[in-house]
Amino acid sequence: MPTTTPDPNPATAAPPPPVSLGEALGYWLKLGFISFGGPAGQIAMMHHELVEKRRWISEHRYLHALNYCMLLPGPEAIQLAIYISWLLHGVPGALIAGVLFFLPAFVLLSVLAGVYLAFGDLPLVQGIFYGIKPAVVAVVLFAAWRIGSRTVRNEVLIAIAALAFVGIFFFGIGFPWIVLAAAILGAIGGRLMPEKFRGGGGHGGSEKRYGAALIDDDTPPPAHARFSWGRLGGTVAVFVAVWVLALLAVSGVPALWDMAIFFTKAAFLTIGGAYAVLPYVYQGGVEHFGWLTGPQMMDGLALGETTPGPLIMVVTWVGYLGGVSKEVLAHPLLAGIAGAAVATFFTFLPSFLFILAGAPLIEATRGELRLTAPLTAITAAVVGVIVNLAAFFAWHTFWPKATDAVPFAGPFDAFAVLVTVAAFLALYRYKIDIMKVIGASALLGLAYTLLV
Repeated sequence: MPTTTPDPNPATAAPPPPVSLGEALGYWLKLGFISFGGPAGQIAMMHHELVEKRRWISEHRYLHALNYCMLLPGPEAIQLAIYISWLLHGVPGALIAGVLFFLPAFVLLSVLAGVYLAFGDLPLVQGIFYGIKPAVVAVVLFAAWRIGSRTVRNEVLIAIAALAFVGIFFFGIGFPWIVLAAAILGAIGGRLMPEKFRGGGGHGGSEKRYGAALIDDDTPPPAHARFSWGRLGGTVAVFVAVWVLALLAVSGVPALWDMAIFFTKAAFLTIGGAYAVLPYVYQGGVEHFGWLTGPQMMDGLALGETTPGPLIMVVTWVGYLGGVSKEVLAHPLLAGIAGAAVATFFTFLPSFLFILAGAPLIEATRGELRLTAPLTAITAAVVGVIVNLAAFFAWHTFWPKATDAVPFAGPFDAFAVLVTVAAFLALYRYKIDIMKVIGASALLGLAYTLLV
């Protein structure tokens, strides 16, 4: 455990005063509305505000919590918010931070999904989404490059990424099996050739200090954060009960039951961040259950990139469109909201479980977390899976009339290729914000459809 060095600055030598739950609620609500930029941006935003500016938590404690969240399935940014708020204010803090992190995006995406279904056939709207689709291809490719450049750093990890791509692209192997195989390879490889698996997808230590923090390097865990087997068993039992009761509540509607089971699996089986869960959601939502079409999934992903909250909020879009398409309730608006609520609830419930059940153990064993090798292998496999997702989106975009039977049927859309290349260069070469790239692409698509 790192030691605390004296702070020469009198303004930051003493920790800030205790934070009330009401003050924390104000911050988490604000974060829910401004948390653009995907998980990397959200994590950086919380670091700047909570570590550097407010000093609610120290650099080392923040990174320790982040390392644990990086190892978990599901969205690491919201889990980090839950973890920090739980340290500060226990279970009420965890619930407030977690719910407020995704609630604004849930409302906004539900409204957008309703508008999309009502007016999506209008030429104006079609023109906008015509430009957005190739931008999504560029965004997903850029995500693969960004993750791969940080984590796939040697020939062994490149091979794992390539095998994952081949497995899912050519043989249709399910994403959970690819994750499991990668984890096994990482566990074995970490013992046989540890130098190839060192570093993982986590975040290493840092010697930066921003002054004394409310939760500092040597601050003992509060009473509610102390580990005990009884508390662990009780927490798990409560979550199982909540999950079973929620499952029983939707058991009378087959489509909602399918959503509940599917998104529970997605929450537990997808490791590697939001882009890792997308291929699994696509496989289930589009190909298996038929809740929405491939182009509708791409449109939802684009809107998810331009709204606050974690990118995994695309599940709200999938649930809304699925609720309407399967007519889970008589009124389309109520059906959509029901589908969106079920998809969102069952996706995020495990994130609260992972923190409230696992974080006390992590706090008790700080400095002893040794799971980076499986994470490294999983992250490498995720890169291959994301490349597969980009290839699939590109196929649907560049050959819009193609089918599985005739994969290159119909005209080739050269304009879509140009927009994809331009969007990728804007992201990669000129570091332009994703929202601006998608917005510019939407305007290009609208102009092109009006002129041609």
